[in-house]
Amino acid sequence: MGDKTQVTTLLMSAQSEAPWIVFLGAGSALIATSLIGVLLGQWLARRLSPQTLDTAAGAILLGITIWLLWDIAHLPT
Repeated sequence: MGDKTQVTTLLMSAQSEAPWIVFLGAGSALIATSLIGVLLGQWLARRLSPQTLDTAAGAILLGITIWLLWDIAHLPT
């Protein structure tokens, strides 16, 4: 199994009386989010250099890592 989207789709399909509707909805959502990602990536690529994009991506991933580590360190005991 993959990410939580696939697990959610599996559960919705198991509970639904119309699994083809779930399939069409999940497929449409994947297409829509992929289109948004491609269009946003194309827009950014036209305005920023590859080095700037690499630096920004690294900074964002580092920020997410710090945020997750902070969250883990402050879990209630």
